[in-house]
Amino acid sequence: MSEHPGIGRTLVAAEHETNYFDEGRGKPLFLLHGSGPGVSAWTNWAKVMPDLAKDFRVIAPDIAGFGFTEFRADSKYDIKLWVKHLVGILDALGIEKASFVGNSFGGALSVGLALFAPQRVDRLVLLGTPAGEFEQTPGLRSAWEYEPSLENMERTMRLFPYDQSIITPEMVSTRYEASARPGAQDALRKLLPKPNTEGPTIVRGFPKESLEKITAPTLVLHGREDRVVPVQCGLLLANSIPRAELHLFGQSGHWVQTEHRERFLQLVRAFVA
Repeated sequence: MSEHPGIGRTLVAAEHETNYFDEGRGKPLFLLHGSGPGVSAWTNWAKVMPDLAKDFRVIAPDIAGFGFTEFRADSKYDIKLWVKHLVGILDALGIEKASFVGNSFGGALSVGLALFAPQRVDRLVLLGTPAGEFEQTPGLRSAWEYEPSLENMERTMRLFPYDQSIITPEMVSTRYEASARPGAQDALRKLLPKPNTEGPTIVRGFPKESLEKITAPTLVLHGREDRVVPVQCGLLLANSIPRAELHLFGQSGHWVQTEHRERFLQLVRAFVA
């Protein structure tokens, strides 16, 4: 497992041995991964990190309980702990204030930081980020029900992008490897609501009243065909956050940074700089 490309540097934050990447120089820019089986900073951001590191100091951590960061059975994993963990990472690296690019769960965590520690946030970029209330999608249900195997990993991953050709055997196997770590699926199930056996399951993100309190300039990016976090969430974010702008990608699922890589890089560079 030590050979896994997702293993970077280590620091301690919120009493968790934390795996992270730190590349480039300039304004600090955090890349925060989503949820889902086998997720990590590396699986979410490996294809864009080197490009963004040409313009910014890019920090991409595995959030407490995910990827190659420690999972502690005695910890209560919730937004309070994850915000505390993120603040701990900022403190450990001596960074007062940074911009945050958050994908899905990472976007919700960025929103949490902007609400609970606004002085630490310069700008926000929110990709496929949950907000308000919505019915649990096939993508989120599949992530909760996942049991580690290559076949199950591929089935779950196919719910994420619009263009199925981006799913490669290498991508499936590296995510499967990370998903098979002890405690990995337990951590994920603490984040996602358990699917109801009958009727829809309701997922709850930050409500409109909270979003209206965010002071940071915010860029909302969402895939029109997102089957994991519905597009209504992106519209709610853009309509509620006072200093928000929205870019909606046609023919795009939940991984805007992979499916529309060049345009994603252009938009982030221009907005954060």
